[in-house]
Amino acid sequence: MNTDFLYHQAVGLLKGKIAIPALSGNERAAADYLSAYLTSADVAHFRVGNNICAYSPRNKEGQKLLMLTSHIDTVKPAAGYARNPFEPVVADGKLFGLGSNDAGAPLVAMIQSFVYLSAVDLPFNLLLALSCEEETSGANGMQRVVQEITDVDCAIVGEPTGMRAAVGERGLLVLDGTAQGAVGHAARDEGVNAIYTAIDDMAYIKNYTFDRVSPLMGAVKKTVTIVHGGTQHNVIPDVCTFTVDVRPNECYTPNEIVELLQSGVKSRLQARALDHKCSFTPPQHPLLRCAQRLAIETYISPTTSDWVRLRVPAVKMGPGSSARSHTADEFVCLHEIKDGIATYIRFVEALACVW
Repeated sequence: MNTDFLYHQAVGLLKGKIAIPALSGNERAAADYLSAYLTSADVAHFRVGNNICAYSPRNKEGQKLLMLTSHIDTVKPAAGYARNPFEPVVADGKLFGLGSNDAGAPLVAMIQSFVYLSAVDLPFNLLLALSCEEETSGANGMQRVVQEITDVDCAIVGEPTGMRAAVGERGLLVLDGTAQGAVGHAARDEGVNAIYTAIDDMAYIKNYTFDRVSPLMGAVKKTVTIVHGGTQHNVIPDVCTFTVDVRPNECYTPNEIVELLQSGVKSRLQARALDHKCSFTPPQHPLLRCAQRLAIETYISPTTSDWVRLRVPAVKMGPGSSARSHTADEFVCLHEIKDGIATYIRFVEALACVW
């Protein structure tokens, strides 16, 4: 398979995308750019808001549907950028720029793979879905796509994994804690210090042990990531807020986790969402058999993606490294894009032998 042309097209496409800010919730210009590219490549497609969808012209009625999906949006540039995050620069075999790695490389590799596979007769149908608002779990992203397209049977989710195949991913539960106290003067031992209450509660959460450990995902993970309290040095604070990042396993529902933690703290815990549950694909599913057939390493991902909104068996796989995501001076290695295209194509063609 000669993927040189597809690779050069992908790199050019990614350079153009990096130059267009696509912060989550503001993807219209980037979506327009990608839509124009698909039109120039003779790929018929349609928009669902700022999401872009395309069916292979070789799809046949009655066949199952495989979705290839990655996301258009990016996070805000991290502090410490030495480069212009919106200026694509190639140096030392790397392409620098915001979103180059997460998820620009998987996105363009998946687009080029779809272009190639649209000329191949497959025993299943193919759908390309480029989503918006993935980074913020927005209501106008993949949630909107799955309301329009309800017949997806399984998916390949494009995220930077080093082309390893994540066969499951932890859920995400974000808790906002509020400790209440009473205002007083710091010099007169008055009031009730909300910061001290929050400290006790955060220590309880840190040390709490969830007994049910998953053989697949391990124990529930939890980390306090944000704390705010106090207004003046001489005033006892009556409010202290904190945020807890919880990564559940499949042994607990989000509601159970909230109830267990709430029962041991004085602060009020409020979940931002309760629907970001764990995802995993059954061991004998064709996607996993395909990964085994190609000797692709499988693992459980600690991070979430649009998979949580699909609710179908999937593998999460793409060029780039998760460790580079959301970092200053983000980059992707050019060879990773080329390898990603070749692996996506090999994976889908191998899937045709087992599904």
